[in-house]
Amino acid sequence: MPVSDPNVIHINGARVHNLRDVTLTLPKGRLICFTGVSGSGKSSLAFDTLYAEGQRRYIESLSSYARQFMGELPKPDVDQITGLAPSISIQQKTSGWNPRSTVGTITQIHDYLRVLFARAGTAHCPECKRPITAQTREHMLARILSLDEGTRLVLLAPKIRGQKGEYRDLFEELLHQGFVRARVDGEIIELASPPELDRYRRHDIEVVVDRLVVQAGVRPRLAEALELALSSGDGAAIVMIPSENADSGLGHRRRKAGRGGRDILLSSGYACTACGLSFEPPSPQMFSFNSPRGMCEYCDGLGTRFDFDPELLIPNPSLSFLAPCVAALRRPPGRWRRHIYEGVARHLGVDLKKPWRDLPTGAREALLYGTGDAHVTFEWKGRYGVWKHGGTYEGVIPKLHAQHRKAGSAIVRRFYEQYMRQTTCPRCQGARLVAQALAVTLTSRCKEIGKGEAARLNIDEVCKLSIDRALAFFDELELDRLGEQIAEEPLKEIRARLRFLVDVGLEYLTLDRQAPTLAGGESQRIRLASQIGCGLVGVLYVLDEPSIGLHPRDNRRLLSSLQRLRDMGNTVIVVEHDWDTMEAADLIVDFGPGPGVRGGEVVARGNLREIAETANSVTGAYLSGRKSIEIPAARRPVTRRSPRNQRGRVKSSRQINE
Repeated sequence: MPVSDPNVIHINGARVHNLRDVTLTLPKGRLICFTGVSGSGKSSLAFDTLYAEGQRRYIESLSSYARQFMGELPKPDVDQITGLAPSISIQQKTSGWNPRSTVGTITQIHDYLRVLFARAGTAHCPECKRPITAQTREHMLARILSLDEGTRLVLLAPKIRGQKGEYRDLFEELLHQGFVRARVDGEIIELASPPELDRYRRHDIEVVVDRLVVQAGVRPRLAEALELALSSGDGAAIVMIPSENADSGLGHRRRKAGRGGRDILLSSGYACTACGLSFEPPSPQMFSFNSPRGMCEYCDGLGTRFDFDPELLIPNPSLSFLAPCVAALRRPPGRWRRHIYEGVARHLGVDLKKPWRDLPTGAREALLYGTGDAHVTFEWKGRYGVWKHGGTYEGVIPKLHAQHRKAGSAIVRRFYEQYMRQTTCPRCQGARLVAQALAVTLTSRCKEIGKGEAARLNIDEVCKLSIDRALAFFDELELDRLGEQIAEEPLKEIRARLRFLVDVGLEYLTLDRQAPTLAGGESQRIRLASQIGCGLVGVLYVLDEPSIGLHPRDNRRLLSSLQRLRDMGNTVIVVEHDWDTMEAADLIVDFGPGPGVRGGEVVARGNLREIAETANSVTGAYLSGRKSIEIPAARRPVTRRSPRNQRGRVKSSRQINE
């Protein structure tokens, strides 16, 4: 083939590592196998020459501004490479050590799951598990008017939720619409002089519609303000109760209100009429444990928490709390801390001088983790009498967490960490997501999963299924006519990528399997399945021995996936020793004749029969049967002195028995 042919990759004078001026022409759009003895130079040509040059050319095609962040790659020691396509390497290595990366996120299946659950899932109340229904204006008015008389409140309309930007135009537009104030990241500001926001940070912006006091005759004004808030906030409104009357009300659902107080979220679309709770409309971000809107706040979306273990904190439960029995406190409390603990003891009705093991379980939990929002009265006995003051008690463990976070010395941090363990998050139970996201479900007719009945699972339960069971779940998914139209594209991608994973022999994995726990071969095949799902055309793929550790049945599935990549219009180069791979390849390039300095040459090029007929090819000699590894006719007898240790010496009888 001529060098200028656009349908070939021509390599001229490759001298990387032990390659000896290798000149080679490879056809595009073919499955090519590089084989040969170990150390013969096949990986040097595949990865350190072809892939490295493809990456270098890609970086050079970027702007100078982008290149300054990526650096420059050295040019491989080769005279010329023509016809090289954009290259992708899929090697035998782990996917990294990021605990947030899972099989679902690597293959982008989790991205489509988020869209599917947000748009076609059935939302339920996290408290009573009833389906969430629309909330009327009258119901919202009744909720607000049920607050204690005299309660001051601010009615807000949400405009921006957890989005990056400066929003100067939004502030000007709100000012022109007649609004005067807004709440930005929890703080009330004047729209006439808005703050300068960091464009790279996420912000929450709610416009102030009205400020009211719950009293007789306020209903007409409140109804008008609520209508305006719902129309400005796309069906959602927020009632902010400032901190001066934060204790008023009937115990509605709370969320952070920035500068104190609490918020009551009202929604015309998502509310539980039985519990009287309103929710934000589901969005794909709410189902992501990497998004602030979806991650469990207690474990930051990790599913696990490095937390203090009571068993490690209290090694001797026969001591009293004031002794102290908590080892991390090191010494008995001073006068100030002691009067705090005594106030909590009076509130709980216990004696802190008793041994720790004799205290009730509820009292021990309260001393360690706090009393929540309960009001506790403390008595400080001073020179001029007794001073009583009230407040909440945060607990010993939250206090130790704060000291561990602000510790500036590694020695201090290590001191606290000896009492800590990696445990499952007690709030989300390892699901990583907020309660509202876990209350959205999909229903499937797959009776195998539902144990004879229809299976109704949330996104975490779906991700805990094995790949083959997840595929069966989505193949039998139950949706109405509108849901089928909405879910058509996400379901198409989810099913296709799950089938790719089954085809490469990974049906036993789960979508929530963390990337650091994957073996090298598993990681390589997952990335291969991701590339098949991407649908790229005209790309050079370079793979490093993908058949390692595979059963022959799974090896055939893998080869079918590689042939599918080829049929899509890509060039696939596989560094491999496997017979089946060489047999399925369109072209075999054999390197040798030996390893190291005795290799670095192309000794044969062709199909399986042509390689087998090459005289100086070691691979061909074994393929043709001229050489073989004979099975010993008689095995060495196994005795008690036969097993050897790692250094080659015979093990002793004690080692054998162990």
